[in-house]
Amino acid sequence: MLNRVEGTWDWLSAEWFFRSTLNRFDWENPIFLYGVFIIPVLFLLRWLLNFKFVQKLDVAFHKKEIKWHPISLLRFIPDIFLTLSLLLMLVALARPQETNEKVEQWTEGIDIMLVIDISESMQIEDFKPNRLMAAKKVARDFIQGRFQDRIGIVIFSGDAYSLSPLTTDYDLLYAYIDDITGDMIESRGTAIGSALAVATNRMRESESNSKVLILLSDGDNTAGNIDPITAAQLGAAYNIKMYTIGIGKEGRVPFGKDFFGRTTYVENTLDETTLREIANIGEGKFYRVSNNKALEEVFALIDDYEKAEIKETRFRDTTDFYHVYLNWAILSFLIWMLLKSSFMSNVLQD
Repeated sequence: MLNRVEGTWDWLSAEWFFRSTLNRFDWENPIFLYGVFIIPVLFLLRWLLNFKFVQKLDVAFHKKEIKWHPISLLRFIPDIFLTLSLLLMLVALARPQETNEKVEQWTEGIDIMLVIDISESMQIEDFKPNRLMAAKKVARDFIQGRFQDRIGIVIFSGDAYSLSPLTTDYDLLYAYIDDITGDMIESRGTAIGSALAVATNRMRESESNSKVLILLSDGDNTAGNIDPITAAQLGAAYNIKMYTIGIGKEGRVPFGKDFFGRTTYVENTLDETTLREIANIGEGKFYRVSNNKALEEVFALIDDYEKAEIKETRFRDTTDFYHVYLNWAILSFLIWMLLKSSFMSNVLQD
């Protein structure tokens, strides 16, 4: 396929008239292409004028002497080249072009830390298939909707562990999320304060104008060596905005099956007051969710709230090809000029 006219005579290639070539063009002045329908009208008017005003010579022949000869068709050849010249002129006036547009998108970005509870109670099955698997799915979907934001992951149960630093390598984050299991931390319990402290430590040197922490937990603070409120105040001192999500129902909830395949139940509690206070200190919001759909909706809301402005720069590289068809039009016109004065234009018509 021809992308550029590089040589002096490259315009002579027949490829300029292939459908695939013409289809890839943008047309600066497409209205001229409608002139194709006017050309037959012009030739019809020309024929009518010639029929009425051109002098005719009456010659008498016997009927048996009048025979048609193929050479009489030669008189149409000049008109064919004139028609081609007009058609190619219209194509040139329509300005066929190729435009390559490059779009560069960029944003200042947001630093986001996902703090996910993996304690034993996250295996409770009031969510499908359980709370931890539901949390992993919405975390993955949340990351997929971001653009150039740095995201990190902290997991916690009886202790807190930084699973991933802030990064824009989303494929790496997906791999980390897929590998999360409830037995990654041996210590039992729910160390909410420690998790907040680890996340804050990861974000404290961030120079981003917007730092966001999303804490997802289903229980009370029962482990760790730092109080959740103190940890929240420390995070707020580093301008970290905090969202907290309380996951699960309180009371008697399903917790798997026993040896005989019967569903077992446990009593579940949630310290909603502490989670609300953390969100209040971090100038964020607290959400309480009791099923998969509610959890997905909350992450969608946070995704909408914490969007950086995406800016883009467009570069357009436009190449004109009208001169190719103009050259062909001039060539066709010159051939017509030569032929119209030749014997072809003087072939007798019946």
